Amino acid sequence: MNKLKWWQKTNVYQVYPKSFLDTTGSGTGDIKGITAKLDYLKTLGVGAIWLTPVYPSPMVDNGYDIADFTAIDPSYGTMADMEKLIAEGKKRNIRMVMDLVYNHSSDKHPWFIDSASSRDSAHADWYIWRDAKPDGSAPTNWRSIFGGSAWTWCEARQQYYLHTFAEAQPDLNWENPAVRQALYDAANFWLDKGVGGFRIDAIVYIKKPEQFVDGEPDSDDGMVNIHSMIANTPGILDFLYEFRDKVFKGHDIFTVAEANGVSPEDLDKWVGEKGAFDMLFEFSHMNLEFPDGEIWSHATGYTPAIIPQLKKVLTASQKATAANGWYPIFFENHDQMRCVEHYFPADADKKLAAKGMAAVLLTMRGTPFIYEGQELGLGNVAWNAIEQYNDISSHGQYALAINEGKTVEEALHIVHRYSRDNARTPMQWTKAQNAGFSTGSPWLPVHEDYSSQCVDSETADEDSVLNFYRQLAALRQSGEAAGVLQQGDYQELLVEDQAIMAFRRQFGCREVYTLVNFSGQGQAYTLTELEGARLLVASIPDSQQGRLRPYEAVIYIKETGEGL
Repeated sequence: MNKLKWWQKTNVYQVYPKSFLDTTGSGTGDIKGITAKLDYLKTLGVGAIWLTPVYPSPMVDNGYDIADFTAIDPSYGTMADMEKLIAEGKKRNIRMVMDLVYNHSSDKHPWFIDSASSRDSAHADWYIWRDAKPDGSAPTNWRSIFGGSAWTWCEARQQYYLHTFAEAQPDLNWENPAVRQALYDAANFWLDKGVGGFRIDAIVYIKKPEQFVDGEPDSDDGMVNIHSMIANTPGILDFLYEFRDKVFKGHDIFTVAEANGVSPEDLDKWVGEKGAFDMLFEFSHMNLEFPDGEIWSHATGYTPAIIPQLKKVLTASQKATAANGWYPIFFENHDQMRCVEHYFPADADKKLAAKGMAAVLLTMRGTPFIYEGQELGLGNVAWNAIEQYNDISSHGQYALAINEGKTVEEALHIVHRYSRDNARTPMQWTKAQNAGFSTGSPWLPVHEDYSSQCVDSETADEDSVLNFYRQLAALRQSGEAAGVLQQGDYQELLVEDQAIMAFRRQFGCREVYTLVNFSGQGQAYTLTELEGARLLVASIPDSQQGRLRPYEAVIYIKETGEGL
């Protein structure tokens, strides 16, 4: 256990390049902007940067509709810029992690253009094509993730093609060995460039069922969410093991797959010594507000009952990866709302909420993933009209809510909470115009709080969220608790408490205890294990053992004299 790999000991930072830093005045972030901020990221203990896609793309889904898997989109720069980023990162022991989007391509990819041209073309069976029903309608009643039918008619072929996501993102046919080999070749291209790993997007959808049948409608539109019909289809692991053997095996890299719907009980087949990947993003802790799939209009919103559920699912994931695999800890990404809104009531102190989430993120067992701006404690945005939103899923979910009878105000309120644009507003660097992100007109509006929540202002404030993150990053990597936080086991404490999340990490003769109050009321607790423990970090001065103030987070260390 003490021979951890490099990626188990570091922090990963997710960069959304379009929103990180614009060095040209175009209003869009670029690769040179990432290179310029490597030293900043080093202050957060970052040893790897996950880049969301920077490949050529029509940008229907902000880069997740890829037209060339082995090139750089001109809006982000050049291949030379990418090579310099990789090289400069290596000088600082920061490795680049590429986002592989292999369930689908753009409809502007040459493969699809050829496939759509004829049933006899060279790439005819590189995508999922089906004939219409006898009445001319779509082959099934599946609703795409972004709303509307998952099928689109192609006049040239007189057939429908399947798209789990947008119409402009046709699904690749993984049953075709030539498709799989082309994708493996693209991944190996980036390994040859020196990248340090891969995040694999939406991988649970690559294997389709043998029979395409209608599902039980889950909304008034008569359709069913495609996720429930195709995710994790039996046989998918055969593809993934081949992927591992032809690309990942033998390289000093890490892989982490986005796998919405994989249960903790199945994790051992997906990760670990015999699994397909090193880590798996599973979403049990992110989907607590969705009782029947990710239909935003059916979501519960925040309720205090979410916290006991959060504790339960996090512990389940910890147990599932305790002896096999490794856990990627995350509470934000480019598709999620900001965590200070997610797990706390609307009137919560956002600064303390952000520190509480940081305490959990950076002391739990696994590799922490910090999302761009999370270290500043950024919150959601709330724009006045759906037209102001760029996110394609926001428009689809808004239309679904209206179709179900919601008013414009109600539908917009739903979008305010769940829009992916919440996480995509430009990074806030300075108090200057556009938060120092761009000298041009930003592609998305800058959050209105940028003068108080930016890197410059938070660096100068000793009590800021940013400096709390830096303190915890140092604690995790080089402080007296580093060995415990990197290698220690995990045990949940105060299991029945409805407001306090508490857990112990133990390694050798040291124990580290983390306690966070997720409620707006003071909470008393009894924890005899803390006898003889010393306070390491607190989010509020003058902490008292046995009591937590609203939203307070504390971390203790204890020498046990055992395990020597």
